[in-house]
Formats: sequence, C-alpha cells, structure tokens
Amino acid sequence: GIEFIDSYVFNQAEYIRFNSTVGRFVGYTEHGVKNAEAWNSDAGILGQEQAELERVCKPNADIDYSTILDKT
Repeated sequence: GIEFIDSYVFNQAEYIRFNSTVGRFVGYTEHGVKNAEAWNSDAGILGQEQAELERVCKPNADIDYSTILDKT
C-alpha cells in the first residue's frame, strides 16, 4: 500500500504531521498538539489530506516505481 505523510516544519523542527495510514494529525510540540486537536475535529481538513493520497500519490506511484526499478 501507499502511505501519504504531510509534515509541517518550523525552524527545522517538525511540529505536526498527517499520516494517511493513521488518518489523522499528530502534534509533536505544544503548538502542534493544539493544531492537531483542531484539525482532527475538522472533517474538511482531514478530507483534503486524504484526497492528496488519491490525487498525487496513487497516480504517480507506477511512474516512480518503474523509475526506481530502472536504476537498480
């Protein structure tokens, strides 16, 4: 399967991440935890993140996979 991870970084430190396998945001700092709580309660934001898996990852997976195989 394909996993989509969307990390948000500030000053080179990751503070929040969306993981499509988990299906929600996880915060790594105080600010990130607060945002994760808010964003996880917003179906629209969660839906947008999940849609990226279908919109970006899956259509490009075969292309990326064949490119990797060609180089090995």
